[in-house]
Amino acid sequence: MFKFWKKNEDKNENPDQEVNLEEGISEEEIREEVSDDASQVQEIDEEVFQEETKEEGSQDQYLSKGTLEGDKEEEKAQVEEEIENVEDADVQADEEIREEETIEKETIEKEIIEKEIIEEVDGDDSQDPAQEEGQEKMGIFARLLAGLSKTKDNITGRIDSLLKSYTKIDEELLEDLEEILITADVGVTTTMEIIDRLRDMIKERGVKDPLEVRDLLKEIVASILKEGNSELDIHPGPAVIVMVGVNGVGKTTTIGKLAQRYKKDGKKVMLAAADTFRAAATEQLDIWAKRIDVDIIKHHEGADPGAVVFDAIKASQARKVDLLICDTAGRLHNKANLMNELGKIFKIIDREYPEAKKEVLLVVDATTGQNAVSQAKTFKEVANITGIVLTKLDGTAKGGVVLAVKSEVDVPVKLIGVGERAEDLQSFDADSFTDAIFG
Repeated sequence: MFKFWKKNEDKNENPDQEVNLEEGISEEEIREEVSDDASQVQEIDEEVFQEETKEEGSQDQYLSKGTLEGDKEEEKAQVEEEIENVEDADVQADEEIREEETIEKETIEKEIIEKEIIEEVDGDDSQDPAQEEGQEKMGIFARLLAGLSKTKDNITGRIDSLLKSYTKIDEELLEDLEEILITADVGVTTTMEIIDRLRDMIKERGVKDPLEVRDLLKEIVASILKEGNSELDIHPGPAVIVMVGVNGVGKTTTIGKLAQRYKKDGKKVMLAAADTFRAAATEQLDIWAKRIDVDIIKHHEGADPGAVVFDAIKASQARKVDLLICDTAGRLHNKANLMNELGKIFKIIDREYPEAKKEVLLVVDATTGQNAVSQAKTFKEVANITGIVLTKLDGTAKGGVVLAVKSEVDVPVKLIGVGERAEDLQSFDADSFTDAIFG
């Protein structure tokens, strides 16, 4: 290599001097030396590159270790956030599903209620015209007789069979009569009273023929049912009827039928939807009001019942209403809450509507048997009940509950329901009821 540069230097110093390649370094030697030099430079460069790469690798490894730990924490936080988002989305989806199901359920219930009310108010359009006309011509007693047919078969049908099987009156006969009355839901207390009175009447009148016992029973039942005034005290107006009773006994339907009856009698009727705690109660009463074309005062669901009654009284006074019928809550978690709400309503009526006649009617379902008696006793403790409405008597063979309610609760039965039509809500008449059962 140095020889090559020496020759070049000599050439530069003496440009005019010719260089003799034969005497100097050959071209091939020059190329070999240049190649060797290039290889050495390449090796040095590779060693330097490897050292630098090793150094950078160590630094990257150090940095990547910290970065990896940070990345793991960040990745963990992202995963937790994604899980929370998924859980929130699931909760929101569940809430949306429940909301949709609730709306759908309320819509279906409203449609069912509206259909039932239309059938009750207008009658069943599917009925044969001749059959419908015959029902319209049916008298009050005939409707009562038809509605109490199951009770008649269960009580007097069994009593007649029993009396025909005996040739004399003895304690065994009285015990069998006692069993029939108890199973007809007359109630143990009332049954014992009836049997005791029957035993005394048999001795006093010297009755020997078992078949005559039937007439004695009819007389005793009529006397029990006649105790107390069974007439609604709403004439002349204005008057207020407060309806109480647990949910599901037919309270709202009874209000609608009662309003329809008095509207047909020429009275101006208004409804107050003060049962603001039960879902769809206001809507159900509103449908009735529209179908029979009477005014209704209502607030939103969950509103103060006292406020509804207050507004209804003021509207009744302003519009010269003859009869205001107030729906109330059937259950408010416990007896104390129920008593407080009903007490508030009664105070508002007494204070704001002192000139109005007042009736507090308890609606009970006859098909529940002795449970109806328990309900009557409970409500009597929290409200000054003036009368009882027994619904669905046509659907039970245990109409003897009328006797149990009247005797054990000591509140007169004023209305009975013996069918689905508005005309089947009848004023209670002791003689007619007794005749329908005993014939």
